Amino acid sequence: MPADPRGFLKFARKDPERRPITLRLGDWKEVYTKPDPAEGIIQAQRCMDCGIPFCHQGCPLGNLIPEWNELVGRDRWASASERLHATNNFPEFTGRLCPAPCETACVLALNRDAVTIEYVEKSISETAFTHGWVQPVVPKESTGRAVAIVGSGPSGLAAAQQLARSGHRVTVFERADRIGGLLRYGIPEFKMEKAVLDRRLAQLSQEGVEFRTSVTIGDDIDLESLAEDFDATVLALGSTRPRTIDVPGSDAADILPAMEFLPHANRALYEPEFAPPVTAAGRRVV
Repeated sequence: MPADPRGFLKFARKDPERRPITLRLGDWKEVYTKPDPAEGIIQAQRCMDCGIPFCHQGCPLGNLIPEWNELVGRDRWASASERLHATNNFPEFTGRLCPAPCETACVLALNRDAVTIEYVEKSISETAFTHGWVQPVVPKESTGRAVAIVGSGPSGLAAAQQLARSGHRVTVFERADRIGGLLRYGIPEFKMEKAVLDRRLAQLSQEGVEFRTSVTIGDDIDLESLAEDFDATVLALGSTRPRTIDVPGSDAADILPAMEFLPHANRALYEPEFAPPVTAAGRRVV
């Protein structure tokens, strides 16, 4: 089915639908409904296939946005998934969490509503998982080299996947008790359900990536030991230190930094008895 070259003139932008409030009040699941492939085809056809696609410049990953929009518009989802994964290891993450600077850069946004690029991206990734197109990529040969990755956030996981697919033996070290870094303990469930993360971690494990949790480099293992046991080390560190802001009341007793509160809220998903944080004034935080 050919994409409609006049789609941007025929179709209006349609943002993803939110789940009914009555349902959202009863759980912590994602706010938006699952993508509709039929609507994804329509939204993808709004892409004008610009001569100079500024969405490339707006995307930090350099995603090939017009290419996979064209493929989705032609109902070629498997090919669209291949093009999307060519520049993005985890489109199911960015399709939910990215602030979509590509849409701000969209040429159509000059005088109309921008293409729903993020929605199409999420639609591609979810369709690919639904049809089983996202499979482990196991290298045919091993290089015999070992790489340590410190930190299991999105950058550490992406590095782990690329290195493992190149044939290296990869070990990811994480100081928390579960893998994922910010994706696990910094992103609320309503933004991205942890099942989405676990689904991708299963693929990395099948590709040969080894995960070691509750290991603090510098305490449990020193850097000298890493240098002896591994041929290279990737430092993919995050930061849990809050950045203070100079506004009145920011130093009040009842103010908690986000990264002090969010891990508590996320841990409660696994440990219902986990107590919420308590402020200096002894108040519990909702």
